[in-house]
Amino acid sequence: MNKYNKYGTINLKQITYKTEELLNLNNNRYKITVQVANRAKRRKYEDIDIIDDPINKPIICAILEMVDEITQPEILSD
Repeated sequence: MNKYNKYGTINLKQITYKTEELLNLNNNRYKITVQVANRAKRRKYEDIDIIDDPINKPIICAILEMVDEITQPEILSD
């Protein structure tokens, strides 16, 4: 499933699903929340242009990246 719908806007159900998946994969919700926040903060300062883009908010990108890293470890092995 794509994170965007046919109009180019964010599919909020998919983002919610991925967020819940990330929280369920980890025993410590506080720790994963801090990790997501730190990654989003780092992304925000690395790429100033994404602040104004409603589709690529740093927090959404951080959640999607972390879920992919945890659920698809073969991505990191390449």
